[in-house]
Amino acid sequence: MKNKIIIAFAILLVLPFVTTAQTKKERKGEFYFSWGYNKEWYTHSNLKVNQPELNNNYTFQSIHAHDHIGWDKGIFSTPLSIPQYNYRIGYFFNRKKGLAFEINFDHTKYLIADGQQAHLTGTLGGRQVDTSINFSQANGFVYYLNNGANFLLFNIVKRWNWQESKTGNFKLDLLAKAGIGPLIPHVQNTLFSQPNNMGFQIGGWNMGAEAGVRSTFNKHVYLEFTNKIDYARYSNLKVYKGTAKQAFGTYEMILSLGYTFPMGKKIGE
Repeated sequence: MKNKIIIAFAILLVLPFVTTAQTKKERKGEFYFSWGYNKEWYTHSNLKVNQPELNNNYTFQSIHAHDHIGWDKGIFSTPLSIPQYNYRIGYFFNRKKGLAFEINFDHTKYLIADGQQAHLTGTLGGRQVDTSINFSQANGFVYYLNNGANFLLFNIVKRWNWQESKTGNFKLDLLAKAGIGPLIPHVQNTLFSQPNNMGFQIGGWNMGAEAGVRSTFNKHVYLEFTNKIDYARYSNLKVYKGTAKQAFGTYEMILSLGYTFPMGKKIGE
Protein backbone atom coordinates (compact mmCIF):
# COMPACT_ATOMS: atom_id res chain seq x y z
CA MET A 1 0.00 0.00 0.00
CA LYS A 2 2.83 2.32 0.92
CA ASN A 3 4.56 1.64 -2.45
CA LYS A 4 1.35 2.48 -4.36
CA ILE A 5 1.08 5.80 -2.55
CA ILE A 6 4.70 6.65 -3.39
CA ILE A 7 4.15 5.76 -7.09
CA ALA A 8 0.97 7.85 -7.28
CA PHE A 9 2.71 10.78 -5.66
CA ALA A 10 5.63 10.49 -8.11
CA ILE A 11 3.21 10.52 -11.08
CA LEU A 12 1.58 13.69 -9.78
CA LEU A 13 4.99 15.34 -9.54
CA VAL A 14 6.10 14.31 -13.06
CA LEU A 15 2.78 14.91 -14.89
CA PRO A 16 3.04 18.74 -15.12
CA PHE A 17 6.49 18.46 -16.74
CA VAL A 18 5.24 15.90 -19.27
CA THR A 19 2.29 18.14 -20.20
CA THR A 20 4.58 21.15 -20.57
CA ALA A 21 6.95 19.19 -22.79
CA GLN A 22 4.09 18.16 -25.06
CA THR A 23 2.69 21.68 -25.20
CA LYS A 24 6.03 23.12 -26.27
CA LYS A 25 5.78 21.20 -29.54
CA GLU A 26 3.13 23.58 -30.83
CA ARG A 27 3.89 27.20 -31.64
CA LYS A 28 1.40 29.84 -30.63
CA GLY A 29 1.44 31.92 -33.85
CA GLU A 30 1.03 31.23 -37.56
CA PHE A 31 2.08 33.44 -40.47
CA TYR A 32 0.55 33.22 -43.96
CA PHE A 33 0.53 35.00 -47.30
CA SER A 34 -1.30 34.45 -50.58
CA TRP A 35 -1.71 35.70 -54.14
CA GLY A 36 -4.83 35.32 -56.23
CA TYR A 37 -7.36 36.79 -58.65
CA ASN A 38 -10.87 38.19 -58.43
CA LYS A 39 -14.09 38.93 -60.28
CA GLU A 40 -16.45 41.81 -59.33
CA TRP A 41 -19.97 43.16 -59.77
CA TYR A 42 -20.83 46.73 -58.76
CA THR A 43 -23.99 48.47 -57.65
CA HIS A 44 -25.23 51.51 -59.59
CA SER A 45 -24.05 54.79 -58.10
CA ASN A 46 -24.18 58.58 -58.43
CA LEU A 47 -21.01 60.26 -59.70
CA LYS A 48 -20.85 63.84 -58.39
CA VAL A 49 -18.46 66.28 -60.07
CA ASN A 50 -17.47 69.73 -58.80
CA GLN A 51 -15.40 72.08 -61.01
CA PRO A 52 -15.49 75.53 -59.35
CA GLU A 53 -13.35 77.26 -62.01
CA LEU A 54 -15.79 76.15 -64.70
CA ASN A 55 -18.87 76.91 -62.57
CA ASN A 56 -19.84 73.22 -62.85
CA ASN A 57 -21.46 71.15 -60.12
CA TYR A 58 -23.35 68.19 -61.56
CA THR A 59 -24.23 64.54 -60.96
CA PHE A 60 -24.48 61.51 -63.22
CA GLN A 61 -27.42 59.64 -61.69
CA SER A 62 -27.43 55.85 -61.14
CA ILE A 63 -24.44 55.21 -63.37
CA HIS A 64 -23.57 51.62 -64.34
CA ALA A 65 -20.03 50.21 -64.24
CA HIS A 66 -18.23 46.88 -64.69
CA ASP A 67 -14.88 45.30 -63.92
CA HIS A 68 -12.07 44.24 -66.28
CA ILE A 69 -10.65 40.84 -65.32
CA GLY A 70 -7.62 41.25 -67.60
CA TRP A 71 -7.41 37.68 -68.91
CA ASP A 72 -10.27 38.01 -71.39
CA LYS A 73 -8.12 36.57 -74.18
CA GLY A 74 -6.87 33.61 -72.17
CA ILE A 75 -5.20 32.84 -68.84
CA PHE A 76 -1.57 34.01 -68.62
CA SER A 77 -2.03 36.03 -71.81
CA THR A 78 -0.77 39.11 -69.91
CA PRO A 79 1.73 39.58 -67.01
CA LEU A 80 0.57 38.34 -63.61
CA SER A 81 0.21 41.85 -62.16
CA ILE A 82 -2.06 43.18 -64.95
CA PRO A 83 -5.32 41.27 -64.25
CA GLN A 84 -7.47 41.89 -61.16
CA TYR A 85 -5.22 40.41 -58.49
CA ASN A 86 -5.34 40.26 -54.71
CA TYR A 87 -2.91 39.49 -51.92
CA ARG A 88 -3.23 38.75 -48.23
CA ILE A 89 -0.58 38.85 -45.49
CA GLY A 90 -1.73 37.65 -42.10
CA TYR A 91 -0.73 36.35 -38.69
CA PHE A 92 -2.74 34.07 -36.38
CA PHE A 93 -1.78 35.49 -33.01
CA ASN A 94 -3.93 32.83 -31.34
CA ARG A 95 -4.01 29.54 -33.26
CA LYS A 96 -6.10 27.79 -30.63
CA LYS A 97 -8.95 30.31 -30.96
CA GLY A 98 -8.31 30.81 -34.67
CA LEU A 99 -7.86 34.59 -34.48
CA ALA A 100 -5.68 36.53 -36.91
CA PHE A 101 -4.86 40.02 -38.14
CA GLU A 102 -4.64 40.43 -41.91
CA ILE A 103 -3.57 43.02 -44.50
CA ASN A 104 -6.07 42.49 -47.31
CA PHE A 105 -5.58 44.16 -50.74
CA ASP A 106 -7.76 43.81 -53.84
CA HIS A 107 -6.64 45.28 -57.16
CA THR A 108 -10.12 45.72 -58.60
CA LYS A 109 -11.01 47.65 -61.76
CA TYR A 110 -14.01 49.94 -62.13
CA LEU A 111 -15.05 51.19 -65.58
CA ILE A 112 -18.20 53.18 -66.24
CA ALA A 113 -19.89 51.30 -69.06
CA ASP A 114 -19.35 52.93 -72.45
CA GLY A 115 -22.42 53.93 -74.44
CA GLN A 116 -25.00 54.10 -71.65
CA GLN A 117 -27.60 56.85 -71.43
CA ALA A 118 -26.68 58.79 -68.29
CA HIS A 119 -29.09 61.10 -66.50
CA LEU A 120 -27.27 64.37 -65.78
CA THR A 121 -28.53 66.93 -63.24
CA GLY A 122 -27.01 70.02 -61.61
CA THR A 123 -25.15 73.04 -62.91
CA LEU A 124 -23.10 73.37 -66.12
CA GLY A 125 -21.44 76.71 -66.79
CA GLY A 126 -23.68 78.24 -64.14
CA ARG A 127 -26.87 77.03 -65.82
CA GLN A 128 -29.24 74.39 -64.42
CA VAL A 129 -29.41 71.15 -66.42
CA ASP A 130 -31.62 68.06 -66.26
CA THR A 131 -30.98 65.91 -69.28
CA SER A 132 -29.65 62.59 -70.61
CA ILE A 133 -26.36 62.16 -72.44
CA ASN A 134 -24.60 59.33 -74.19
CA PHE A 135 -21.73 58.51 -71.83
CA SER A 136 -19.25 57.19 -74.39
CA GLN A 137 -15.66 57.72 -75.43
CA ALA A 138 -16.84 58.83 -78.86
CA ASN A 139 -18.91 61.53 -77.16
CA GLY A 140 -16.02 62.76 -74.98
CA PHE A 141 -16.75 60.81 -71.77
CA VAL A 142 -14.47 58.24 -70.10
CA TYR A 143 -14.32 57.32 -66.42
CA TYR A 144 -11.93 54.52 -65.40
CA LEU A 145 -10.40 53.25 -62.20
CA ASN A 146 -8.66 50.79 -64.49
CA ASN A 147 -5.30 50.64 -62.76
CA GLY A 148 -7.38 49.97 -59.75
CA ALA A 149 -10.32 50.89 -57.58
CA ASN A 150 -7.90 49.27 -55.11
CA PHE A 151 -9.46 48.23 -51.79
CA LEU A 152 -7.05 48.04 -48.83
CA LEU A 153 -8.47 46.55 -45.63
CA PHE A 154 -7.06 45.80 -42.19
CA ASN A 155 -9.00 42.70 -41.20
CA ILE A 156 -9.72 40.63 -38.14
CA VAL A 157 -9.97 36.94 -39.16
CA LYS A 158 -11.74 34.03 -37.47
CA ARG A 159 -10.99 30.43 -38.46
CA TRP A 160 -12.96 27.26 -37.69
CA ASN A 161 -11.50 23.81 -38.36
CA TRP A 162 -14.04 21.84 -40.41
CA GLN A 163 -12.22 18.67 -41.44
CA GLU A 164 -8.72 17.30 -40.87
CA SER A 165 -6.99 14.06 -41.89
CA LYS A 166 -5.51 11.77 -39.25
CA THR A 167 -1.97 12.67 -40.35
CA GLY A 168 -2.74 16.40 -40.33
CA ASN A 169 -1.52 16.72 -43.94
CA PHE A 170 -4.92 17.91 -45.14
CA LYS A 171 -7.16 20.47 -43.45
CA LEU A 172 -10.39 22.14 -44.43
CA ASP A 173 -11.14 25.39 -42.60
CA LEU A 174 -13.96 27.91 -42.67
CA LEU A 175 -12.95 31.58 -42.59
CA ALA A 176 -14.69 34.85 -41.78
CA LYS A 177 -13.04 38.27 -42.17
CA ALA A 178 -14.08 41.87 -41.59
CA GLY A 179 -12.23 45.17 -41.69
CA ILE A 180 -11.86 48.77 -42.75
CA GLY A 181 -9.20 50.74 -44.60
CA PRO A 182 -8.26 53.37 -47.22
CA LEU A 183 -8.90 53.40 -50.96
CA ILE A 184 -5.93 53.87 -53.32
CA PRO A 185 -7.51 54.43 -56.75
CA HIS A 186 -5.79 55.18 -60.03
CA VAL A 187 -8.03 57.86 -61.54
CA GLN A 188 -8.31 58.24 -65.32
CA ASN A 189 -11.16 60.22 -66.83
CA THR A 190 -12.35 62.54 -69.58
CA LEU A 191 -15.46 64.64 -69.00
CA PHE A 192 -16.89 66.79 -71.80
CA SER A 193 -13.70 65.98 -73.77
CA GLN A 194 -11.48 67.41 -70.99
CA PRO A 195 -9.00 64.78 -69.65
CA ASN A 196 -7.53 64.76 -66.15
CA ASN A 197 -3.95 64.17 -65.09
CA MET A 198 -4.33 60.49 -64.31
CA GLY A 199 -2.53 58.81 -61.43
CA PHE A 200 -2.73 57.11 -58.04
CA GLN A 201 -4.07 58.85 -54.95
CA ILE A 202 -5.56 58.21 -51.52
CA GLY A 203 -9.23 58.59 -52.34
CA GLY A 204 -11.55 57.72 -49.46
CA TRP A 205 -12.30 54.68 -47.33
CA ASN A 206 -13.97 51.28 -47.55
CA MET A 207 -15.18 48.49 -45.30
CA GLY A 208 -15.77 44.87 -46.16
CA ALA A 209 -16.66 41.38 -44.98
CA GLU A 210 -15.44 38.11 -46.46
CA ALA A 211 -16.28 34.43 -45.94
CA GLY A 212 -14.93 31.28 -47.50
CA VAL A 213 -13.10 27.97 -47.35
CA ARG A 214 -9.37 27.21 -47.08
CA SER A 215 -7.93 23.81 -48.06
CA THR A 216 -4.42 23.22 -46.70
CA PHE A 217 -2.16 20.51 -48.16
CA ASN A 218 0.98 19.06 -46.55
CA LYS A 219 0.45 21.46 -43.62
CA HIS A 220 1.74 24.49 -45.55
CA VAL A 221 0.32 25.09 -49.05
CA TYR A 222 -3.31 26.18 -49.25
CA LEU A 223 -6.01 27.08 -51.73
CA GLU A 224 -8.58 29.63 -50.55
CA PHE A 225 -11.92 30.56 -52.12
CA THR A 226 -13.94 33.41 -50.63
CA ASN A 227 -16.91 35.63 -51.35
CA LYS A 228 -16.70 39.26 -50.32
CA ILE A 229 -18.93 42.31 -50.05
CA ASP A 230 -17.42 45.78 -49.84
CA TYR A 231 -18.75 49.31 -49.45
CA ALA A 232 -16.49 52.08 -50.77
CA ARG A 233 -16.83 55.86 -50.46
CA TYR A 234 -14.55 57.73 -52.87
CA SER A 235 -13.85 61.43 -52.38
CA ASN A 236 -11.64 64.17 -53.84
CA LEU A 237 -10.94 62.12 -56.96
CA LYS A 238 -9.07 64.19 -59.53
CA VAL A 239 -10.92 65.41 -62.62
CA TYR A 240 -10.18 68.32 -64.95
CA LYS A 241 -10.10 71.50 -62.80
CA GLY A 242 -12.02 69.82 -59.99
CA THR A 243 -12.90 66.72 -58.02
CA ALA A 244 -15.40 63.87 -58.08
CA LYS A 245 -16.96 61.67 -55.42
CA GLN A 246 -19.14 58.57 -55.37
CA ALA A 247 -20.06 55.54 -53.28
CA PHE A 248 -20.84 52.01 -54.42
CA GLY A 249 -21.08 48.44 -53.23
CA THR A 250 -19.11 45.51 -54.61
CA TYR A 251 -19.61 41.77 -54.67
CA GLU A 252 -16.39 39.82 -55.20
CA MET A 253 -15.35 36.22 -55.80
CA ILE A 254 -11.70 35.53 -54.96
CA LEU A 255 -9.45 32.50 -55.53
CA SER A 256 -5.98 32.54 -53.91
CA LEU A 257 -2.96 30.26 -53.56
CA GLY A 258 -1.01 30.68 -50.34
CA TYR A 259 1.61 29.39 -47.93
CA THR A 260 1.34 29.16 -44.15
CA PHE A 261 3.73 28.13 -41.37
CA PRO A 262 3.84 28.28 -37.54
CA MET A 263 6.08 30.80 -35.88
CA GLY A 264 6.53 32.71 -32.64
CA LYS A 265 7.16 31.28 -29.18
CA LYS A 266 6.07 27.76 -28.41
CA ILE A 267 3.18 27.43 -25.98
CA GLY A 268 4.50 26.92 -22.46
CA GLU A 269 7.84 28.63 -22.98
